[in-house]
Amino acid sequence: MNSAPLRPAVLALSVWLMGCSAEEQDFREVEVRSAITRVMEEQEAAWDRGDIRGFMAGYAEAACFITAKERTCGREAVTQRYLKRYPDRTSMGDLRFGISEVLAVGRAHAWCTGTWTLVRSADTLSGGFSLLWQQDPDGWRVVRDHTY
Repeated sequence: MNSAPLRPAVLALSVWLMGCSAEEQDFREVEVRSAITRVMEEQEAAWDRGDIRGFMAGYAEAACFITAKERTCGREAVTQRYLKRYPDRTSMGDLRFGISEVLAVGRAHAWCTGTWTLVRSADTLSGGFSLLWQQDPDGWRVVRDHTY
């Protein structure tokens, strides 16, 4: 049997399947970005209310917060770090995130990079972040927070 007539059909099918795969990945990227953006908006709102524990709901139990000077692991330890550094509503100010990129990595992880700005009556602080997110039964949660 001569398979030459089937080659164009096989090639067309292969190209179509690759396109479907790319569309599925594009949809996944949009879906993941939307979910992570929603969690970060909830975190901003909690922070602006002075609710550090509400802010920390976006972190996994095993999360690690990493800066140039220290590494703090475990959601409760990270929560205590925030409570110590921001003891009252005035010191917390108004938090704003700027999301630069959300990149889905596999089915249950994503990287998110961006900026943060903390506007307070006495000053304004700002920097960047790189967050590793993991999807669990409760939704997307930060497992690694590199803030600078």
